[in-house]
Amino acid sequence: MPELIPEPRYARFAPDGGECVLDDPLLDAGPGTEGTARWLRRELGAATGWGLPAPEAGRTYGGRAVIRLVLRPELAGGAGAESYELHVTQGWVLLEGADPAGLFYAAQTLRQLLGPEAHRRAPAAPDRAWRLPVGGVQDGPRFGWRGMMLDVARHFMPKDGVLRYIDLLAAHKLNVLHLHLTDDQGWRVEIKRHPRLTQVGAWRPRSRWGHRASPLWNETPHGGFYTQDDIREIVAYAAERHVRVVPEIDVPGHSQAAIAAYPELGNADVVDTAALEVWDDWGINENVLAPTEAVLRFYEGVFEELLELFPAEVSPFVHVGGDECPKGQWRASALAQERIRELGVDGEDGLQSWFIRHFDGWLAERGRRLIGWDEILEGGLAPGAAVSSWRGYAGGIAAAEAGHDVVMCPEQQVYLDHRQAGGPDEPMPIGYVRTLEDVYRFEPVPPKLSAEAASHVLGAQANVWTEVMENQSRVDYQVFPRLAAFAEVVWSRLPEPGDRDYAGFEARMGAHYGRLDALGVDYRRPDGPLPWQRRPGVLGRPIEGEPPNV
Repeated sequence: MPELIPEPRYARFAPDGGECVLDDPLLDAGPGTEGTARWLRRELGAATGWGLPAPEAGRTYGGRAVIRLVLRPELAGGAGAESYELHVTQGWVLLEGADPAGLFYAAQTLRQLLGPEAHRRAPAAPDRAWRLPVGGVQDGPRFGWRGMMLDVARHFMPKDGVLRYIDLLAAHKLNVLHLHLTDDQGWRVEIKRHPRLTQVGAWRPRSRWGHRASPLWNETPHGGFYTQDDIREIVAYAAERHVRVVPEIDVPGHSQAAIAAYPELGNADVVDTAALEVWDDWGINENVLAPTEAVLRFYEGVFEELLELFPAEVSPFVHVGGDECPKGQWRASALAQERIRELGVDGEDGLQSWFIRHFDGWLAERGRRLIGWDEILEGGLAPGAAVSSWRGYAGGIAAAEAGHDVVMCPEQQVYLDHRQAGGPDEPMPIGYVRTLEDVYRFEPVPPKLSAEAASHVLGAQANVWTEVMENQSRVDYQVFPRLAAFAEVVWSRLPEPGDRDYAGFEARMGAHYGRLDALGVDYRRPDGPLPWQRRPGVLGRPIEGEPPNV
């Protein structure tokens, strides 16, 4: 059996069934398959040296192998959206997709079947023969939301790094990139009507080196942002690879970078907001948005530009954060207290709910859906809102039972900033030990959910917070290989967590490490970090014991 990840629903390759030899094959792309054809010519062509020309009518090719691309919408009736079939004979390869996304995933499976060298950007062995075993695959995903959240606010990842991560998500049949674009430590998207958000808010004077308990500092100013054209490029690049991009603009907490740029956004009657700078530390910041109509108008302007950059067909959801909003400034603010009385809401929690409900309605009027972290349940959840359940399963369970859609991303299970082992060599160790096997045994749908509530679980995502990930290499180390295990969890129809064949998955990872090597991923090796991946003497925040199942 070929070592495919994620594991397909059905695959059969007889050991004595023969093989298909691909020596500069033809590419016969049927109607509607142009996107996958472009990807194959660009990516597979680069790795193999193939031109993949289209066959010409009436011309004979002397037995030259053909790769055929076909859309078969009827596949969706049995296997669902994004499903596909792949068939290999001794003379041709047939890729069939229920839709363009399914066909694209068939192409990803084809690349895996060709071996790790098919993941390179140029031929490593120009004269090699490319061979496929004769057989077939029938496959389709378990969940429609298979995502990763990438925090580019704490440490900025340049545009090319984001494009690279889109390719890595697509290679694992993941289809959502949640971009955490704003926080106390930086604002990363250009807003033309509010230029100081990036002129001021995208830069901080220094960064703490390690966890907030660390006495060490990196004194180099840090920052960066994506221009609007950068964002358009990212969104278009993702769409071509069937990845939806979910932008996140945090309100009303995690907002010091915005307040540093525009002090009138903060609670100026209780703190000197004009003296605030972009925050250089980690943790939960007390500086939150003031609950005024002027602040709402400001952020409506932000979201108006954002919606133009993230079209509805690519980004139907907009994330508004809503998490970790301290209420101390609102309790001390005469203006905020008067606002509570005017609105008739239930205290400071009601103010937070007012923020979220306002933008839920505002986005709904423009054909979008609001999603936020599970704190948006506090004070009452807006009717159309969806929930990212991060503090555990409880918020997702409550939301799903109340009829709200949910994306499961519990910190204790799928926060990839958490350390991968308990040894002393793990760099800047954060949180619980979450091994490759732990992630493989993650289950997005809690057994206590009713069948009706379970239908509201859209899927799951792994979250990557970058406070202690200062560059792409560190992000790679934390994300991989665990993202491969997560991808299998959300794509494949696996048994219950305790019954999963982890030994079989681990064996298939032997081939997958070769793919990651070819893709240039600085993953954590099974036997631990390489010497240059360690960060000796830099404090983290390890938590001992098993994580609670909350």
